[in-house]
Amino acid sequence: MKLDKRYERNRIFSREQQEELSEKKAAVIGCGGLGGYAIEMLARAGVGHIKVCDGDVFDETNLNRQLLCTEALLGKGKAEAAAERIKAINSEIEAETVSCNLTEENAAEILGGCDVVIDALDSVSAKMLLQKACRQQEIPMVHGAIGGWFGQVTTIFPGNDTLSVIYPEGTEVSQELGNPSFSPAMTAAMQVSEAIKVILGSEELLMRKMLFIDLLTNDFQVVEV
Repeated sequence: MKLDKRYERNRIFSREQQEELSEKKAAVIGCGGLGGYAIEMLARAGVGHIKVCDGDVFDETNLNRQLLCTEALLGKGKAEAAAERIKAINSEIEAETVSCNLTEENAAEILGGCDVVIDALDSVSAKMLLQKACRQQEIPMVHGAIGGWFGQVTTIFPGNDTLSVIYPEGTEVSQELGNPSFSPAMTAAMQVSEAIKVILGSEELLMRKMLFIDLLTNDFQVVEV
């Protein structure tokens, strides 16, 4: 990927690091609230290959918080819209579309060759499936979840089954809190930051640690898991 003026303000990265980002492949599993923001930021950061996976289509309930959702796109596939957004940001990024949900049967094919995976799924069972698949493929995964004013982020390397600790068997996400526009934006920003640090080999990661975000009280806590 050509390193042009678009990355002039990415001064936290050396030219070598920017080039490394351009050569790496990230997968975003789920292109809704968290996923839309994550895809936007990965593309603008200069990750050269982004695979987007979602079998759902946009509906009116997505308009309040999903960055990729507009009135004109209601009924359109989320993964397709995500890939189009990536190409609109930077035509040189390789945007790969997977217009189906992750399953045990297709996980290896979807995740194969990725350097990092972002969990933007909205059910615990799907997140657990993703963690298992990432462990089998030996790919680092950045988990994120939101509810109301709250969000959480952790980075999971193969062999570290953090989700099994925080989600006891049978747990599912409650929809009672709902999700506004700002919680996924904040949480996805932290996920992308972690994913980029994974790609660049940083040791300053939320590994075996969970970041809890409370936007109501402006409280951010990191807890060892």
